[in-house]
Amino acid sequence: MSTKSLPDIEQASQQAQEIRQAMSTILIGQNEVLEQVLIGLFAAGHVLIEGVPGLGKTLLVQALAQCFGGLFRRIQFTPDLMPADVTGHIMLDMKSGEFRIRRGPVFTHLLLADEINRAPAKTQAALLEVMQEQQITLEGKALPVPLLGQSGLKQLDSRNYIRY
Repeated sequence: MSTKSLPDIEQASQQAQEIRQAMSTILIGQNEVLEQVLIGLFAAGHVLIEGVPGLGKTLLVQALAQCFGGLFRRIQFTPDLMPADVTGHIMLDMKSGEFRIRRGPVFTHLLLADEINRAPAKTQAALLEVMQEQQITLEGKALPVPLLGQSGLKQLDSRNYIRY
């Protein structure tokens, strides 16, 4: 291990502790979930949060984004959701007569994809492309999504399971 990477580890540890302290006042009794989400965040990975409605999954991700000043978006996946609803699209501006880009909700630092399992396969594929390539292609033009430092898009996925 080089001595140059040591300050980075200490800084990351300090940041994680500060986030844990801030989040513990917002989410009570969710320490294990918070720890796992922080591991995914610092590892530049994606996180799957499963649980019944009302456990604070959305609050967790929203508060986490506020802790580091990041952008937060939430998508409620439904069977009629189209890929363009997630990624965005090109549209004609009638006033100027020019085409402009309407960026979708994936252009954010933290994205909560709620009940992704309900979405059509093409919509899920569009989201997976963003997760893997960290960009969207619209009309042949690659548009990068916002990054957290150099760590990439963080995909926090929530699935609600109701047991009968």
